[in-house]
Amino acid sequence: MFKVSKTDSRRTRIKNVAGITMGNAIEFYDFGIYTVFAVLLGKLYFPAESDFAKLLLTFATIGVGFITRPLGAVCIGLYADKYGRKPALLLTLALMGLGTLIFVFTPTYQTIGIAAPILIISARLIQGFSLGGELGSSTAMLMEYADKNNRAFYGSWQMFGQNLNKLLASLIGGILGLLLSEESLSLWGWRVAFAVGLIIIPIALYIRRNLPETKEENANEGQEKAILKELFQDHIKTLIAGVLIILGVTASTYIIAYYMANYAATQLKIDFKYTVWAVTVSGIVQVILSPFFGILTDKIGRKPMLFWSRVGITLFIYPAFLLINKYPEPYMLFIVVGILAFFLCANGIASIVLCAEIFPSRIRATGLSISYSFTVMIFGGFAQFFVTLLIGWTDNPLSPSFYVIVTGLISMIALLLVKETAGKELE
Repeated sequence: MFKVSKTDSRRTRIKNVAGITMGNAIEFYDFGIYTVFAVLLGKLYFPAESDFAKLLLTFATIGVGFITRPLGAVCIGLYADKYGRKPALLLTLALMGLGTLIFVFTPTYQTIGIAAPILIISARLIQGFSLGGELGSSTAMLMEYADKNNRAFYGSWQMFGQNLNKLLASLIGGILGLLLSEESLSLWGWRVAFAVGLIIIPIALYIRRNLPETKEENANEGQEKAILKELFQDHIKTLIAGVLIILGVTASTYIIAYYMANYAATQLKIDFKYTVWAVTVSGIVQVILSPFFGILTDKIGRKPMLFWSRVGITLFIYPAFLLINKYPEPYMLFIVVGILAFFLCANGIASIVLCAEIFPSRIRATGLSISYSFTVMIFGGFAQFFVTLLIGWTDNPLSPSFYVIVTGLISMIALLLVKETAGKELE
C-alpha cells in the first residue's frame, strides 16, 4: 500500500521527517497562540459584566475551535486515506493560514462591535477544521516511513512538533510581554505573535509539496463510505480504545501545558509576563525529551510506557496544585510544570503511537483523526472552561487536579482493550 522506499537514504528520511514536523509545529502554533493570549483577547473581543463571565467566554472560545475538529477529522482523514497524506497536509496548512489571517486583521469589539467576536469565532472554527485532519494525516505519514523497530521514534516527532509550537508560542508571547508595555501589547503586540505563524506558512507549504507520498495513488479512491463502514462496523472496539487512549493525554495536556499558566494569572494573580514562561518550560522539557521517549517506547513497549507515565501524572497533579497555591511564585509554577511535563511527554508519545498502530493502514488517518478530534473537542478544548466552572461551583482552587485524575483513570481502561504493538508488523 505504501510507496515510500525502505531503502531511502538516511539524509532523505531526515529531510522528510523534518518537513512533516515543521509543518505540524506551525499548524499547532497558529492554533495554540490564542491560548497564550487568551486572557488578553477576552478583554478585547468578549466584553462582559464580570471578570468571571469574561474568563468563561474566553475559555469557551478556546473550546469553539475544537467543535469543528471532528468534521475536519472525517473530511480530511478520508481525503488522506483516499488521495494520499501529502495533499491532505497541504490542505490543512492552507486552511490554518486562512484562520490566522482573520486573527491578524480583525478589529476589536470597541471598533466594530459584535462583528469582532463573530469573526474571531469563525477563525477558530476554520483552524479547528484544519487541525482535525492534521494529526491523523501527519502521524500516519511519519510512521509509514518507519519499520517495526522504530515506529515510536518516528511517531515521537509528531509530539516534538506539537511541543515545539508551545515553545515558540510561549517564547514569542513572553518576549513581547517583556519588551512591550501592557497598552502596546493590547493595541498591537499580540497581533505580531499571530503574524509570525502567518509568515512561515508559505515556507512550510513549499517543504510539504516536495515530500514523497507514502500511500499508493487511488488505493481507496471512491471508497469513502467503505472506509467509514469498515471503521464503525469492523473496528468499533478499536475506535473506543482510541478515544480512551487519547482521553487521558489530552485532558492532561490542556491542563498542564496551557491552563496552569492561565490559572496562575487569574487565580494566583501572578503577572502575565511571568506565567507565560510556564508554557515555555513545558515546551522545553518535551522538545528535548520527545525523541528519547520515542526510542524508549520502542524498547519497552507502548502499554508499559503509557501506564507508568499515567501513574506519574495522577500521583503528582494534586500536590502540584497544592504547591503553587501554597507558594504562589513563578519559580514554583515552573518547577511543578517541568516535573509534570516529563510524565506528559512520555504519556503523549506512547498514546499517539499506540492509537495510530491499532488501526489498519488503509483507514489509519481516518481512525486516528476521529479518535483524537472527538476526544480533544470535549475533554481538551473545553478543559479550561470545565475547570473554571468547577472552581466556581466548589470554591476549591485545587479542583482542576480532580479533572486530570478522573479522566486519566478512565483512560487506563484502554490498556485492557488493545494488544501490545511494539516490534510487530502492522496490517
